Amino acid sequence: MSNLAGVSVPLPEPVVVVASPDDAPAMVEVVHAAFGARPAVDPPSTAGAETVGTIAEALRRGGGVYASVDGRPAGAILVGSTAEGVATFARVSVHPDFQRHGIASAMVAAAEDLAALQGHHRVDLFAREEFGELITFWSHRGFRVARLAPHGVVLSKRLPHAVVLRTGEDTHALGRRLAELVRPGDLVVLSGELGAGKTTLTQGLGEGLGVTGPVISPTFVLSRVHATPGGRPTLVHVDAYRLRGPGELDDLDLDLSAPTSVTVVEWGRGLVEHAWDDRLEVDLLHDPEGGRIALVRPVGDRWTAADLSELGRTAPADEEALRA
Repeated sequence: MSNLAGVSVPLPEPVVVVASPDDAPAMVEVVHAAFGARPAVDPPSTAGAETVGTIAEALRRGGGVYASVDGRPAGAILVGSTAEGVATFARVSVHPDFQRHGIASAMVAAAEDLAALQGHHRVDLFAREEFGELITFWSHRGFRVARLAPHGVVLSKRLPHAVVLRTGEDTHALGRRLAELVRPGDLVVLSGELGAGKTTLTQGLGEGLGVTGPVISPTFVLSRVHATPGGRPTLVHVDAYRLRGPGELDDLDLDLSAPTSVTVVEWGRGLVEHAWDDRLEVDLLHDPEGGRIALVRPVGDRWTAADLSELGRTAPADEEALRA
């Protein structure tokens, strides 16, 4: 909600896009307004020296994301790199008119996906020691202090692992490869538009676990339990598309089966976070070059320590496709 002359009115939903040099004028406006509203620091920030030309050049070299609200400039992040496989976020800015409305979180998620699709495996950013609330903001989004730096700290986070899926068989094979990593108690959350391959991936996972019988979408029964032989974890397959909130997911009593099962929840984002600290999130995205790209996102200690690089063996990474 935004307060205007004492009256609360809803803000339109922000639009977050991958930035192009054409967005540079609007992004400069955001950067100048955001950094200009911050308390003075010593040494001062160099953000005020940014120009349309410097922002456009940074976008051409690396990339960035741009947010707008009802056509007005609202947010900006520049994505660069300092070493192979390591991305950087800079000039992270939300216009003062739109702060505290979730725009920063939406931009950070988009910037992480962009960096992962560019082939980076980690992202670093610098935070000034004077702005403890900003360090807290980043820590709530999975960033941890990597090292001290003059006048602040460098924060770091592991990025999603990108896997190119050119065919449905690649998606099925990704599920089979995932079966080599999961263990009892694990949760896998699948996201993607209708027809993106969520059930196909689950079928591959079931095959890898040795599920007896077919794995089909549980759209109308909400969940299916698939037995496995030889002491392998049971596969619990949930379709949360028709659920209206976390309470209805709780009604399925997944906590009773979770310790001995691998639980897969399609359409689970926004429903499982309150109950599962550790999970593997898989976003199946449309690839403009054809097929899909899976962004495999580790959440929690269980998965951030896991080696996800082997998942790419199902469809060898095409560097040009990842950087497109």
